[in-house]
Amino acid sequence: MSDNDAQDSNMAQPVAGGGLLDRRLFLKNGLALSAGAALAGHALESRAGEPSWMKTPGEPFTNYGRPSLHEKEAIRWISANSGAPGNGISWTPLHKLEGIITPNGLHFERHHNGVPQIDPNQHRLLIHGLVKNSLSFGIDDLLRYPMVSRLCFVECGGNSNAGWHEEPIQTPVGYFHGLASCSEWTGVPLAVILEEAGLQPDARWLIAEGADAAAMNISIPVEKALDDAILALYQNGERLRPENGYPLRLILPGWEAVLNVKWLRRLQAANQPVMARNETAKYTELQPSGKARQFTFIIEAKSIITFPSPGESLRGPGLYQISGLAWSGRGRIRRVDVSADGGRSWAEAALQEPVLPQCFTRFRLPWRWDGSPLVLKSRAVDETGYVQPERQALVAERGRHGYFHYNAIVSWAVAADGTVSHVYA
Repeated sequence: MSDNDAQDSNMAQPVAGGGLLDRRLFLKNGLALSAGAALAGHALESRAGEPSWMKTPGEPFTNYGRPSLHEKEAIRWISANSGAPGNGISWTPLHKLEGIITPNGLHFERHHNGVPQIDPNQHRLLIHGLVKNSLSFGIDDLLRYPMVSRLCFVECGGNSNAGWHEEPIQTPVGYFHGLASCSEWTGVPLAVILEEAGLQPDARWLIAEGADAAAMNISIPVEKALDDAILALYQNGERLRPENGYPLRLILPGWEAVLNVKWLRRLQAANQPVMARNETAKYTELQPSGKARQFTFIIEAKSIITFPSPGESLRGPGLYQISGLAWSGRGRIRRVDVSADGGRSWAEAALQEPVLPQCFTRFRLPWRWDGSPLVLKSRAVDETGYVQPERQALVAERGRHGYFHYNAIVSWAVAADGTVSHVYA
């Protein structure tokens, strides 16, 4: 046996319980496996003859592309207030997507009073308060500034909150954890604009306000604004869509979504927070000690397995690829471990490049399932050394009076018939 054959044989052996294999296996052999499947499919197609779409002209050009009619399941799931349809949320179908970029039309939504239809020619951004020079910008003014692009996630502080429930929710993973999306945002560094305005020495906070009918406002520390905040005008290469903040939104990489104010119209420099509803009555959590967590800005490390996941069924024993997403508001994901025996043993997954700070990271791991019931888990570790906690530990630390900032390890049970369900394990 050659050295290469011996290495291949070793990688095909389990490295942890439940049939988890070496993370390098598909990197080395995946191309050959794919080529074999493609050749088999081509031979079958040749015998079957030409399909109908090869015999008639196709559709004409369109001004803007649309998904295939056969991909109707890749949609946002909407939960809106029946009495006020503009107040609600929609989830990104993470279980139907691959890679790390969320299409603009599938980015999750949280609206308080509907999506405003703003004329960009009339919209302005006001910078005022504790500044030396109050400034007002039209969208055309901002478009003249040098821009930067940044890949990063945006996650609602209420994402995954069903994890606090006494019983595990049974729903597709994107409709449980899909208040998180990842895009390339392009715009003007906020620090550039604040430098022009000239912050006064006692300016410690920026009060950001949106131009929707709710006029939502919230407080942002000046340190973050001067660090990596972006006045975003573009998302994934195109101008922002109305539901994503058109014509201007704030992006604060790694910080909870409520701070990433959409339809941004005003930034007031102040010496104290505004104590708005979304930083007092909401996005705060009563702790077991009787104190409340407030201004919990940074999203902690988190991971989820998107395949296999609830709502899917495996076709029987065999070789599969476990795939999922991990992210952290504190920086890069350093490692993702996967368990197929309920956490008794772990194997390190392969991280797909690029691995960027405050960005979705796709992880993958080969897995040979023997048909036995088992429990799958993933555990993220970020570059600060923070380790995603088990659910029991998170509940013990934070109590059961909270609603926000749930980031515990998630467990999927695979039954002998291949069905997948959410469990607490």
